[in-house]
Amino acid sequence: MGQNQSEIQLANEYLLKGDKKKAAELYRDLAKQDFNTPFVYNNYLTVLLDLGAYDEASGYLKRLSKRDPENLQYKLDVGLVYVKSGDLNKADRYFRELISENKTAVPRAKMMAEYFSSRSLADYGIVTLTESRDALGNPSLFSLDLAMLYRLKGNRDKMVTEYLNYVTQNSANIQYVKNIMQALLTEPDELVSLENLLYDRVQKFPDVEVYSDLLIWVTIQQKNFYAAFVQARAYDKRYKREGEKCIEVARVAVDNEDFENAAKIYRYVAREYPRTSNYLIATLGLIRTREAKLKKIYPVSVDSVRTLITDYKKFIKQYPDNANALEATRSQALLFANYLDQKDSAVHVLTTLIKNPRTSLYLKSKAKLDLGDIYLLKGEPWESSLLYSQVEKTQKENPVGYEAKLKNAKLSYYKGNFKLAQEHLDILKEATTREIANDALDLSMRIKENIAFDSAGEALKEYASIELLLYQNKTNDALSRLGKLKQGVSASGTTFSNQGILDDVYWLEANIHMQRGEFEPALALLQKIQQEFGEDILADDAYFLEGDIYERQLKNKEKAMEIYRDFLNKYPGSVYAAEARKRYRALRGDFTEQPQL
Repeated sequence: MGQNQSEIQLANEYLLKGDKKKAAELYRDLAKQDFNTPFVYNNYLTVLLDLGAYDEASGYLKRLSKRDPENLQYKLDVGLVYVKSGDLNKADRYFRELISENKTAVPRAKMMAEYFSSRSLADYGIVTLTESRDALGNPSLFSLDLAMLYRLKGNRDKMVTEYLNYVTQNSANIQYVKNIMQALLTEPDELVSLENLLYDRVQKFPDVEVYSDLLIWVTIQQKNFYAAFVQARAYDKRYKREGEKCIEVARVAVDNEDFENAAKIYRYVAREYPRTSNYLIATLGLIRTREAKLKKIYPVSVDSVRTLITDYKKFIKQYPDNANALEATRSQALLFANYLDQKDSAVHVLTTLIKNPRTSLYLKSKAKLDLGDIYLLKGEPWESSLLYSQVEKTQKENPVGYEAKLKNAKLSYYKGNFKLAQEHLDILKEATTREIANDALDLSMRIKENIAFDSAGEALKEYASIELLLYQNKTNDALSRLGKLKQGVSASGTTFSNQGILDDVYWLEANIHMQRGEFEPALALLQKIQQEFGEDILADDAYFLEGDIYERQLKNKEKAMEIYRDFLNKYPGSVYAAEARKRYRALRGDFTEQPQL
């Protein structure tokens, strides 16, 4: 056997080198002894097929099949020889007969389908599984396997149908199917097709919960939150969920800045489910929706901020022992700090929240991070670092712990300690939530790109210190320093090259002007990014923000539509493409006027 092993190794080496004739000679001799079959079978058959030695391959398989007549691999390979030799009619007759012989044996049917799939014969895999399914009278069999085969064939409709069959077998499969659909159905028309299919399913099978759940999910994917709400409302009533699914839709709507529909949904839940825990969530959600909307209308109205704080206080007073009141307390503190410049009031509120024994560890940790942010606003970075580090230690491997690490990384970045910042960011890029990982990646890329362009990092140090000024609401100082940075001069008068960071400078300055309600200079800077840095990473951000300003701040519907339409042609692969498409359609009036709720 030792002699055979060395010969097998030698044959394999000839095969690796591409000397197939020499390999075939050695495999031929080795194949004469049956105990070598497991070691040489696959390579010997492959070499024969590659050399076009179809008769020899058939003879070899015939001999093996006589010795082991139930071996399905040998039988399938006989058909493969017909395919490779070009006798496709004979292969077709042979495979169909073999499929028919094995269709009532589930393990053999699965093995055959896998064989066909791995050899680019997916059509026969589909025939195998559908015939087996029919023969056994079980239409639920092989749903996942068939979905994969239809995916290989590019037949999306049948693929989706099989995934839907799969999800109805066990509701626990729904998240898997959502993940698959999200990855595979990326075009708007594909989502519309899935939506139509699900509408049909919901009407035909109104008691199958997963169809309703998926229909809500697909309308959310299309960012049509009113349609998602209509379905969620019916879902909650049918399955006695007391507004739970509606609240899910409202939260996503707020995240996507569809404040109008979010507010409608929260009002509906508060009205329809007044004696449930969701009533409080909806009431607080409504205040938060107003807050999120307020922050997107520039300049932010101080009077509106005060009204929000009053509403939060009323909520807290009305439900003092409720967990939602603790969340409201945190929101109130952040408004004091960030919009009314009442940092001491914010510190007092957050400190009281942290000491409260009813505050959960998660909320306590978030409040500590907020407190760290406020100390940074006050110009006390050491206090900030201390609080961030406390949360890092107590919440290791949790998203809030990663958030703390990101804040520490930004603190190092603001101070110009890019090496330490990079050490934090390298960890965060690997092991965290997508949002934090993306923020870490963006900051890491900015550091790397600018250090590569300017090894001393002078321009980046100046830029980072300006970002800190902005964080501390010292906007006039920041604008003055940005003006110098555009000329390649630091606050101390040092000169340096600013080429690596100029697009970031324009972007930052545009955002400052926008938040101050100075839209003309903001638009001019966004256009400069597109003209001077049209191929760089910020070009699509700048163009999308231009459309956003025309739509939401200047209320110029026609200009916004023009920009969104042009955006989709220029940047079809942008992360903003789906949002631009949705906004264009909304402005065009594709989503019909909804009744008041």
